[in-house]
Order: sequence, then structure tokens, then C-alpha cells
Amino acid sequence: MIDPQTEELIPINQAPAHIPTRPHLATVWRWIQRGVRGVTLETVLIGGKRYTSPAAIQAFMDGTTAAGSSQPMAKRKATTRNRQRAIEAAERELIGTK
Repeated sequence: MIDPQTEELIPINQAPAHIPTRPHLATVWRWIQRGVRGVTLETVLIGGKRYTSPAAIQAFMDGTTAAGSSQPMAKRKATTRNRQRAIEAAERELIGTK
């Protein structure tokens, strides 16, 4: 998950400039909506505008490469904040189920 507070955000219309092959903007939108080989480009919506991050682009490239070569995909390193949020959500869920 993209963390807007810790990651650099890139507006989707500028994302092609951050990808080595410089795909067309329509291709980037297709990666977001449909994905490639089951892997989608992660985005975040802020105030009606969609953004991605360099880490999300790298994760997308790693995921599609792994899917195309049948190699296991390395998991994206969770940030401390994301990890803490996941722990808190799991604790809330456990408390709610008792």
C-alpha cells in the first residue's frame, strides 16, 4: 500500500516518464485497471487525483517479471507505518471477534 506521508507521489499523467520504456499514458491506466499477468500498478486517490510512487512502479515491474518467468515474487518491504497499521487492524479484529 502506498503511504502518502513517507513515499514520493507521482501524478499518473507523469508516471510514463518514470518508467524505463516510457509507455503511453493509456498503457499506464490499463496497468492500473486491468493489470498484467495478474499484477496491477498500485495507486492512491487524493482529492480526486490519482497518484503512484516509484516504489509501486518498481513493485509492478518486479511482479510482472516474476509472473512472466514463473519465479516467486519478492514481497514489497512494508514500511514501519504500514506494518504498525496492519498490527493495529489485526488487534482490532481480534478484539471484535471475542
